[in-house]
Amino acid sequence: MSTAAIIFLGAIIIIALAIISTYNSLVGKRNQVKNIRAGVDTQLKKRYDLIPNLVSAVKEYLTHEKETLTKVTELRSKAMSSTSDSEAFSLNNQLSKLLGSIQVAIEAYPELKANENVMHLQSTLNEVEEQISAARRAYNSSVMIYNNAIEMFPSNIIANLFNFTKDDFFAIDESEKAAPNVSELFKK
Repeated sequence: MSTAAIIFLGAIIIIALAIISTYNSLVGKRNQVKNIRAGVDTQLKKRYDLIPNLVSAVKEYLTHEKETLTKVTELRSKAMSSTSDSEAFSLNNQLSKLLGSIQVAIEAYPELKANENVMHLQSTLNEVEEQISAARRAYNSSVMIYNNAIEMFPSNIIANLFNFTKDDFFAIDESEKAAPNVSELFKK
């Protein structure tokens, strides 16, 4: 075998190993995004399970917020049955906003604040919301790493060759980026 043939064969092997390594790296990053997305879904499921308890516990006290409670229940149902990530992200952002307004409303009712069951549910909801926030940050970080790998050279060549597609970030709605009007939350 000539030296040129050995060099050519060596180059082919190095290129093949680079392609395999890049492909495996992309698969690993894509699976990490899926894994972390499942973690977000687990936290959202905790929230979905907690919402009916919270709504039933505060329903009799919060007659002025009946529309909000109904909307929370509707959003929960829609979010649980959503089929696309972008729809689920949007519905969950709306749900977070409404749950925040319920918590502010609870503060306005001393007899409700003193109710041990409501206080426990509110504490649990706060904890779940913090866990959802942490899971969203981890998800977005993983998506950024994965999307960067898909777009950067030379891995973008392998990504295009094997049809890897970018994932969506868990983003908040434009309306939530504005500073909230706290006085509106206290109106009855």
